Amino acid sequence: MNTVITVTLNPALDQTVRVANLTPGDVNRAESLEFNAGGKGVNVAGCLADYGVATIVTGLLGTEDSAAFDTLFAAKRIDDRFVRVPGRTRINVKLVDTARHETTDINLATTPPAPACVEALERRIAELARPGRWCVLAGSLPPGVDPSFYRRMTRVLHDAGVHVALDTSGAPLTEALAATDTRDLPDLVKPNQAELEALLGRALDDDEAIIAAACELVARGIRYVVVSLGGRGAIGVMASQPSAGLPAVSRVVSRVAPPQSGATDVASRAAPPVFQIFRATPPRVPVATTVGAGDAFVAGLIASLIEARTWDDAGRQATAFAAAKLARVGPHLPDHATLATLAARVEVKTFTLSAADGVVQP
Repeated sequence: MNTVITVTLNPALDQTVRVANLTPGDVNRAESLEFNAGGKGVNVAGCLADYGVATIVTGLLGTEDSAAFDTLFAAKRIDDRFVRVPGRTRINVKLVDTARHETTDINLATTPPAPACVEALERRIAELARPGRWCVLAGSLPPGVDPSFYRRMTRVLHDAGVHVALDTSGAPLTEALAATDTRDLPDLVKPNQAELEALLGRALDDDEAIIAAACELVARGIRYVVVSLGGRGAIGVMASQPSAGLPAVSRVVSRVAPPQSGATDVASRAAPPVFQIFRATPPRVPVATTVGAGDAFVAGLIASLIEARTWDDAGRQATAFAAAKLARVGPHLPDHATLATLAARVEVKTFTLSAADGVVQP
């Protein structure tokens, strides 16, 4: 398999506290306490490594309290290329209510990195870029880092022949997807429903509205758009040629934005003739924590694209990764046999929509 790079500018030491029937404002007795190396890119890398994908991690990591990261990378044979920065890595507290199966996140602030550290990371990313690799840009940006960071790195990576997946939110997501040149747009993006609503400035009340919104992003020049829906699963849209055997939707869904302009060797992505769509529904599984399930989903998507799985099978596999992660604290997956059993229980519906005259229609 091809090597995957993950970039995490804002890693965290996740402190997971399990409490049955958490009662705010009262004294609660914890059942257990666990520390894990975390951060979205670190979680993606951990899951990919468990699946057998060679993985490189980079980003900004504090020199203090790095033992959990060192241990994780060594145990999973992950190539550690983090840029070490002075100070401590932030701590995120995860309060897991084992009775209600709910997780409350308390994310602490991060110390702003020095500009020289950010510049060193930019050089490190450029050094790691190899044609055909996937790079996952994941998570929030520390204070003081310009929101254009991911957009600028996407251009650098694309110029080196690297495929780019982006999983972030807020200003960095808005900045990245506002690009007018498709070289600055990621190949894959995975917002959740709330993030997509914030990005587009409107409510998405049902699957039809979510599909239409995802098609808008694909029409801008992003080949793969997957919207995570939490426990309800995910909707994935990709630019595709017509595929026999896939039923077409029976009615007009929405207007999509016209393709963005920009001189690029991937300009064909900006005007996809067909949208291929999956709607994946996960199986019911025991839940230890929901933390990192979305990151496991991203890992499943990347692994599936490397394996050249069909789009519906990629949705099935990614959903199985996320379901498997729910039973585990930390960035860990079970063996292939367990993943295959979970994947067989994922319900996936697949269909296509054609794009004609700027309208998504049968």
